[in-house]
Amino acid sequence: DHVWGSSVYVEERTVDVHIRRLRKTLEPFGLDAMVQTVRSAGYRLSADA
Repeated sequence: DHVWGSSVYVEERTVDVHIRRLRKTLEPFGLDAMVQTVRSAGYRLSADA
């Protein structure tokens, strides 16, 4: 609701699908580990990965 608002219908897995695609795009460069999953919170980018 914070991102899209309550009046917009969004599939529950929309963000997960985009994260998966982002990781797949970064993988050939060895950067897919930069996108980290934070349980019960979401995702974060880490330059240390």
